[in-house]
Amino acid sequence: MSNVVTLTHEASGSVAQVNLFGATVTSFVAQGEEHLFLSPLAKLDGSKAIRGGIPLVFPIFGPSKGDSTMPQHGFARCNYWKHVETKSVGDLATVGVFELLYSRDVTAGCGENNPWHKETATQDGTDVKLTYEVRVEAAELTTTLTIENVGSSSFDFQALQHTYLQVQDSSVVQIQGLGGYAITDKVSGDSGHVQSYEEPVTIAGKEVDAVYVHPDDHPTLHATVAPTRVRVEAAGQVNDQVAPVSCVVWNPAAEKAAAMSDFANDGYKTMVCVEPGLLGHQALLKPGNKASLSQSLLIHHD
Repeated sequence: MSNVVTLTHEASGSVAQVNLFGATVTSFVAQGEEHLFLSPLAKLDGSKAIRGGIPLVFPIFGPSKGDSTMPQHGFARCNYWKHVETKSVGDLATVGVFELLYSRDVTAGCGENNPWHKETATQDGTDVKLTYEVRVEAAELTTTLTIENVGSSSFDFQALQHTYLQVQDSSVVQIQGLGGYAITDKVSGDSGHVQSYEEPVTIAGKEVDAVYVHPDDHPTLHATVAPTRVRVEAAGQVNDQVAPVSCVVWNPAAEKAAAMSDFANDGYKTMVCVEPGLLGHQALLKPGNKASLSQSLLIHHD
C-alpha cells in the first residue's frame, strides 16, 4: 500500500500530496504552479522527518530542554499517521483526514526524561489524539491540526506548521504582515526588537532564523510573501478560547544548507519557511479539551 495520499480538486485540477510519514503535505499544485518546496534529497522512506512541504511540529518546537532526549520538533513528524478518509465538499473542495493517537501509533521520537516518554506518559495519564485535515480548493490549501487531550492530565505543548514555500529567488523575498511582532533572532541571539510596520521581513542572502511573537491585539496571522502569489493566514484555539498565533521565518543560507545531508547546497535559494505556530504562550490543554492550529495558503492571480 502506498504511503502517499493524493487529494485532487477535480473542478480546478489543484492537487496536494500527503506522505503518511508525519502526515506531511509534500506538494500543492494550483493554477499550474507548485507552491511548496521539497528538497530533492528529502528522505521519503520513513527514515527521518521529511525535508520540505509542511512538516507538523508537536509537542515541542526546536531542541528539547534540560535532560530530555526528545528529538527536535517532537514526534508528530516522525511517525506514520492513519488516513481516515477522503471526502468531497461538492465542487468546492476535496478534504483528506489523517489521525495519530499517541498511545496507539507513536513508536518513535519520544525520547526520555520528559512527560511524553512512554513509561512516564502511561503513569501520568498523558495521551493525545492528533487529527489533521487537508483541504484542497481551486486556489487555496487549508491545513488544520487538531490536538485533543484524551488523557487524564493537562499538558503544555507547542505546535507549528513548518511550511516550506517554493520561491524563485529567496534573496528578493519580502514578507509583509509581521509589523508589531516581537522578534527573537536565533542567529544573532538578539531579542526584544519589534518588527516595523513599514519594513518587510527579508532574506537577502543571509541566514534567517527568527521567531515573531504576536502582538496582544493581533491573534491571527496574515502574511504575504512577495514576489510569490501566496498569502499565509493562520488562527489558533485552545480550550475553546482564541490562542494567538506567532510565526517563525527560516532560511538556512549557504553554510547551513551545505551541512544538511537531506538538503541541496543551493536549496536555500528557492525556499523560505513561513511557519505559523502556537509557541507555548497559551493555557495548558485540559483533559477532554481540544486545541487547533489552522493555516491557509491562498493563491492570488497575477
